[in-house]
Amino acid sequence: MAWFFLLAAGFLEIVWAFAMKESQGFTRLTPTLIMLGAMVASFGLLSLSMRSLPLGTSYMIWTGIGAVGAFVVGIWFLGETVTAQRLIAALLIVAGIVTMKLA
Repeated sequence: MAWFFLLAAGFLEIVWAFAMKESQGFTRLTPTLIMLGAMVASFGLLSLSMRSLPLGTSYMIWTGIGAVGAFVVGIWFLGETVTAQRLIAALLIVAGIVTMKLA
């Protein structure tokens, strides 16, 4: 279950990052509330995963999912630019996540 909790926590990190962007500096109520709910749930699930997974593994995978997920959401939904340099950076994060999982 720890890995399920960790993956769900990572997904919710993407949700709260996107909602934070959509809140326009916390001036829009609905995205702000979504951000707060997703943030609390993400931290809660991360803490549950840390009951049995090592701190370094949990935290790295959680932040990696959030970083790469936010990168993809930014491209897909917000029209952010895609460059070779940004793609390489995202792929390196994914490689680090995979390597950490295998270790």
